[in-house]
Amino acid sequence: MNYKHLIALTTDHGVFEHCAGRNPRLEHGYCVDDVARALMVAERGLSDDHGLEQVAEMSSRFLSNALNDEGLMCNRRDVSGEWRGPFATGDHWGRSLWAWGTTMAESGDPARRAAAERGWDRAARQRSPFLRSMAHAVLGAGEVLRVAPRDPLALALLCDFSAMVSPSGHPAWPWPEPRLTYANAIVPHALLISGCHLGDDELVDRSLRMLTWLVQVQSRGEHLSLIPNTGWSPGQILPDFDQQGIEVAHLIEAMVFAEEIAPQPMWKDVLTSGVAWFLGDNDTGIAMADPRDGAGFDGLTWTGRNPNAGAESTLSYLSVMQRARQYLS
Repeated sequence: MNYKHLIALTTDHGVFEHCAGRNPRLEHGYCVDDVARALMVAERGLSDDHGLEQVAEMSSRFLSNALNDEGLMCNRRDVSGEWRGPFATGDHWGRSLWAWGTTMAESGDPARRAAAERGWDRAARQRSPFLRSMAHAVLGAGEVLRVAPRDPLALALLCDFSAMVSPSGHPAWPWPEPRLTYANAIVPHALLISGCHLGDDELVDRSLRMLTWLVQVQSRGEHLSLIPNTGWSPGQILPDFDQQGIEVAHLIEAMVFAEEIAPQPMWKDVLTSGVAWFLGDNDTGIAMADPRDGAGFDGLTWTGRNPNAGAESTLSYLSVMQRARQYLS
């Protein structure tokens, strides 16, 4: 594990969203989406690198400051530390709940756990109209339920998310949406968490079928071939581009939980393929991360890679490496 680039992207105000190569683009500032990811990676990685303590401390403050009294979140902060834009329940809200849940379950720091509990208690009372925003929140609820198995806010989130997911369609298209878009594995992952904690065996079986199908759609030979950032519908040609590391990161998170619930060789094979995708075993044979400093690159294209080593791509790579080491070592 190498967190050098992540630490370099971190200031007292946030983690830089975008870079020109490895140099932060100050004009883009920071966002809750990235800082929530950073808090999870930092909490999981503190035993590897004590430099992550500053990342964890800053991220905890950042998320607390982004939250208002109603449990809504402001996503964007400029380089001077000023908050910009509305308070809402988009993906950044859901990712914050995931980060707070992870902190409650894994942090060894009492102050950060207490801050996470306060944030969770306020924001988990809200709801989002967006399926993936709710799915992110459910991943946080799953972490909370590890340490507080009957937490009412967490269980209510699971129920409300499950009600949003449309019934299964044709076996050839078991997905609850007409199109695969982004962070796709989070949908069956959240359904699997919901089914397990609500005691719904049918939901568990459905989510495992969806996850197996998604792996098949995103596999080409022995390597991962990801749904592009433009999405994909039946009949469109694959592979397509740009492919992004966030797809791998969510697929690996789902595999980890599936391995706990229904172990099978397929899940560990996907874990291995996820690491290999970042190291060059992908549709164009180009490495999407640099192990020398832990930088991840933004997008795999037909002709190369986007050199933007910003927060999302770097944190996606680091989270995959953390999970792979945890389950494959």
